[in-house]
Amino acid sequence: MNEDFLLSSYNYQLPSSSIAQNPAIPRDSSRLLVVNSPNEHIHCIFRQLPHCLLPGDLLVFNNTRVIPARLYGYKSTGATVEILLLEEKEKNLWLALVKPGKRFALGSEIIFTPHTKSSQPQIELKATVVDRDEATGGRILQFELPPQQSFWQVLEQFGEVPIPPYITNTQSDVSQYQTVFAQREGAVAAPTAGLHFTPQLLQKLQQQNIDRAYITLHVGIGTFRPVEADKILNHTMHQEWIDVSLDTVKKIEQTKARGGRVIAVGTTASRALEGAAKAAKLAGKNSLQPYTGKTDLFIYPGYQWQVIDGLITNFHLPGSSLLMMVSALIGRKRLLALYQDAIAHNYRFYSFGDAMLILPEAKLEQYSQT
Repeated sequence: MNEDFLLSSYNYQLPSSSIAQNPAIPRDSSRLLVVNSPNEHIHCIFRQLPHCLLPGDLLVFNNTRVIPARLYGYKSTGATVEILLLEEKEKNLWLALVKPGKRFALGSEIIFTPHTKSSQPQIELKATVVDRDEATGGRILQFELPPQQSFWQVLEQFGEVPIPPYITNTQSDVSQYQTVFAQREGAVAAPTAGLHFTPQLLQKLQQQNIDRAYITLHVGIGTFRPVEADKILNHTMHQEWIDVSLDTVKKIEQTKARGGRVIAVGTTASRALEGAAKAAKLAGKNSLQPYTGKTDLFIYPGYQWQVIDGLITNFHLPGSSLLMMVSALIGRKRLLALYQDAIAHNYRFYSFGDAMLILPEAKLEQYSQT
């Protein structure tokens, strides 16, 4: 079998000291590895990004906002529990991962403990387990809210923003795990390639006639769930909600018509754009169309890219679907070689780490999936 289709082919050794525990301050002082040709790459600082792009290029950002999705509480028995919200199914009805799972039988009631102290009168938040979700192993929770309180208002008091488990010793605050353009609440993890941007950097990009557009992908389990199948072709992606607007589609069309390049900021932006292209194709359309809905698109080597020309991305975990997606752009062997060079040059990895810019000139010759 093609080695690109084996999970074991996506392993690499990373010293624990290379896992960033705190973000760069300022954000755009992080490092940027620029992959600018089939055989070359250079080391830059992220604030130099405007000099790495061309006037007429389009950056596509994910404007999702991380919610305080982790909640703690207890059952009527007194047993403590932990909840990670994943997806709103209906109003006040949520899919959630639960710990410990065996304690969450149907009908179980959970009473949550406020995370923040408030000067407002103390309120109570409860939820009842109403169903199981086989795809994630999670539970469906029906929340009972106090009168005249919205779910988002209550969540601010009871929830905390979930920091990735590999960040074990951080002095960061919650605002540093949000992009400066975060708007639409719904993610349980940040679109981390966007964390490097500052208002000043966005202004410089605009001054250089580098346009920008936005999509929304609420980062969930589909993005961070590990690939467990030995043959990655057997992996099934969990669906995630995306929104690609008419305005963004028009900007992409205009960019390509004038010879500009579409650069996705992050793997989530890539997945949203390519997921929308897949939906358009299934609907019998020959071009990208606005799309709001879910995608389970899994991108790995051999994928025929439909929308994006280049990518800004962080450095990803071994064996992750994100590593496979980037491999689909420039090749697995080359990507792992770049990772080794980044480790040798003391780049910082994962969510609070440094970034990589893959320019169109560095892309692989495309080939068909087999």
